[in-house]
Amino acid sequence: MRTGSKSSTSISIILEARVVLSVEKFRNVADINLTANGMVVNAKEEAKDMHLAIDEAVDKIERRLKKHRERIRGHKAAGAEERSDAETAAEESEESAEGKILETRRVVLKPMSVEDALMELEAGKNQFIIFRDSSSEQVAVIYRAPKGKFVLLETKG
Repeated sequence: MRTGSKSSTSISIILEARVVLSVEKFRNVADINLTANGMVVNAKEEAKDMHLAIDEAVDKIERRLKKHRERIRGHKAAGAEERSDAETAAEESEESAEGKILETRRVVLKPMSVEDALMELEAGKNQFIIFRDSSSEQVAVIYRAPKGKFVLLETKG
């Protein structure tokens, strides 16, 4: 899976993506870990609704990737020194405080094929769909990525 713009200097290849979706009583947790070009990006969000937890985790990863890309561009352009680990950790703790719950939605996992989920996503205004894959009986998420592409997250276990 490729992400990023089409310029030859900023294409990243996602080498590994690990997504853990868990439900404990009234807590829905989305934990996403991406490894790309030697960089590891983690996001863990908790909400009363799984859609919201996933959306917030994906938003957090997008913010971190944009911030990293701008840091690299700034570093190359100005030859500036990289910030210390303490400054980076302080920024990440500020990001986790931003995660305010906007709304709560209850999701019923409908069994459907990946093709059906994709058609439903294309037809509606939703950014993602959580469903039970009818072929594997596992929970899956499909969401809109930049430039009209879609990403399918499959669970194991």
